[in-house]
Amino acid sequence: MNQMNSPLIRIGVFYDGNYFLKISDYYYFQHDRKARISLEGLHEFIRHQVAEDEDTDVRLCQITDAHFFRGRLSATEARDKDRLFHDRLLDDILMNLGVTTHYMALKTRDGRLQEKGIDVWLSLEALELALHKSFDVIVLIAGDSDYLPLVKKLNTVGTRVMLLSWDFKYTDFKGENRVTRPSQQLLDHATYPVLMHEVIDERLAKNDPLIEDMFVSTPEPAPYTPTKPVRPTGPTAAGPVGTVGISTIKNLKNGFGFVVMPPNNLFFSYADMAEGDFNDLQEGDWVEFTVGRNHRDEDCARNVRKVEAPQFDDEEEENSSEEETHESADSRY
Repeated sequence: MNQMNSPLIRIGVFYDGNYFLKISDYYYFQHDRKARISLEGLHEFIRHQVAEDEDTDVRLCQITDAHFFRGRLSATEARDKDRLFHDRLLDDILMNLGVTTHYMALKTRDGRLQEKGIDVWLSLEALELALHKSFDVIVLIAGDSDYLPLVKKLNTVGTRVMLLSWDFKYTDFKGENRVTRPSQQLLDHATYPVLMHEVIDERLAKNDPLIEDMFVSTPEPAPYTPTKPVRPTGPTAAGPVGTVGISTIKNLKNGFGFVVMPPNNLFFSYADMAEGDFNDLQEGDWVEFTVGRNHRDEDCARNVRKVEAPQFDDEEEENSSEEETHESADSRY
């Protein structure tokens, strides 16, 4: 091992933001760990991993710069999709950790919001900062082959590249297969390719504290919603936008679910939670919600929060059972 008088290993960390958030969602909704990735814990893992690969003391491996690149909704679009709180929460986490944020407006193409140009922007910034700040190691959290020219150029200027990547697949709530897989060329050209899905699973099984600390241990905070003085005492039908309702949950899958509200049950996702942890919900739980509209101009449930089951008298229970018996099939979902 190198001696303590060895020079500092300067580390620059560069995030493809949407890639990282996809990874964090996977561990929160799909993986047995059911927790999001902690940026602070990930940075500590990076320091130890660089120390191991560079064969030096971890105290000599310091992250001197970190940058997060992401396409982002406008304020109006984020408000309409109830994303303002979650975007601000992410900003707070990055700010408190000293990560510099780089946001680019999402563009609408063929009726869909798309992220274009983030990979070019990240690559230009990473190369410029590698030269000006003399990084010894750049850690790239990405998997797209579009970053291959960056890795090749960093190799020519003598900056080592550590690539943190994940390989996994799952079936989402629509029954569609989702695959995240790193470019093989990117892995081949990186100085230190790290297959994080293997590292995490192997070391979680051994209760490695460094890996345990890579996950957030506290529930996500929820947006503030004023306490309502009056709450319905039984299932209420969907009404105009802003109507407060109460009903039960069905079909919870992969961060999404439905509030029972015939004839068309109301879709909601983890981002629509007003309080509590989505992963604590179970099918059949009673929830209070606000009627909203999604990007397809369809009714959905917003500001969802778990509540106690209402108390019914005998007549209400009889009517409720009759409604369930005659409930029509959900045609939209």
